Amino acid sequence: MKHKTQERRESLQQSIRQMMGHTDLPEDVFVKAIEEALRVIALRHYGPEAKVSIDIQLDTEEIRCHVPKKVVDIMKDFSTEIPIEEAQKLDPNVEIGNTLEVEINPDEFGRIQAQLGRQILLGKLREAERELVYREFEGREGEVVVGYLQRYDKQNAIVDLERTDVLRTEALLPASQIPPSHRYNRGDSLRCLILEVKNTLTGEQVVVSRTHPDLIAMLFEQEVPEVYEGQVRVMAVARDPGYRAKVAVTANEEGIDAVGTCVGVRGARVQTIVRELKNEKIDILEWNEDARVLITNALKPADGVRQIELNEEDMSANVVVPDDQLSLAIGRRGQNARLAAKLTGWNIDIKSESESPVTLETLFKENVSEDAEVDTSLADAEVEDMTADAAIELASEEVSSEDTVESETVTDASETVIEPDSEASSESEEN
Repeated sequence: MKHKTQERRESLQQSIRQMMGHTDLPEDVFVKAIEEALRVIALRHYGPEAKVSIDIQLDTEEIRCHVPKKVVDIMKDFSTEIPIEEAQKLDPNVEIGNTLEVEINPDEFGRIQAQLGRQILLGKLREAERELVYREFEGREGEVVVGYLQRYDKQNAIVDLERTDVLRTEALLPASQIPPSHRYNRGDSLRCLILEVKNTLTGEQVVVSRTHPDLIAMLFEQEVPEVYEGQVRVMAVARDPGYRAKVAVTANEEGIDAVGTCVGVRGARVQTIVRELKNEKIDILEWNEDARVLITNALKPADGVRQIELNEEDMSANVVVPDDQLSLAIGRRGQNARLAAKLTGWNIDIKSESESPVTLETLFKENVSEDAEVDTSLADAEVEDMTADAAIELASEEVSSEDTVESETVTDASETVIEPDSEASSESEEN
């Protein structure tokens, strides 16, 4: 019997050692879980009123359980009493009425209770692991973690995170957080953004994302030292996950080319991020506080924006581009315009020069210019009229002066002619 008990005890200790080899829990947490499991088994066997004490020494691999029992002449309650005959085998000096600490014999536990104890132990270990995981990841939403795809659960993916300060854990990558064009294989290394940390008893507690715009911002922080040190700042990110993204950056120090810094020599820095995102195209542009300049930059690769009208009440912008740039400004299936709207925060309506409607502002400007032209033409006409009148008046004056001169000449001539007649008449009179 003693050999069988020792064999059972060694088997229990070996099972516990195997469990410890499959978990990264601290020793004190593991010991506490064992104590809780053994206490539940003992209470199931000896009754809920039994005061069970458990002593676990992992160094010597000893696990002892004791139950206090009262020494009686005739035993009536198995869980709280022990007959004097049995008690004297344990302690020859014991007397009736004394309380004796009786070690629990593993042979007394049945197979069902042993299985129950194992399930309880596993449950306690999982509960302890979940608590440690929550403590480690609590408050780390928005950080990037590295993991490896372990398996698919329907459409969702389970990512095995790299070993952390406490233990290895699994994270949930929901189908809604996987880019539609991406398909991962088991063992693929993935950098994910921690989206949510939940303190739940069932299911994965850490939820990660591969579609969130902040993932690109955090990847730039990891790959570009100037962004990590704060010399360059990522101001806004807009994504069409799996296909294309726009990133607006600005320099916090003079003399730094924010766009060139993020692109890197021959595009080395941005290409690292593009490969991580499975060839998702990334457009990097300069941030500007002026909404018109920012919208112009955001609509690239379209060039030559002709006009931008802003309505701050509904945050809308009417943009006019050359006819040959309209398709570039809108993009395939409206992608370029949609990303530009997300990036800038303005509702952008793009039209070509040939189809752009006449706005009140433009109409007002045209009316003003037309009125100015009319006023100018009238002034020119008045000047011309005044010049004509002056010419006519001058001509009339010249004519009148000529008439006066002619009349004077005629008068003089007449007078000159008359004088000889008068002399002749006077001579005739004298004769």
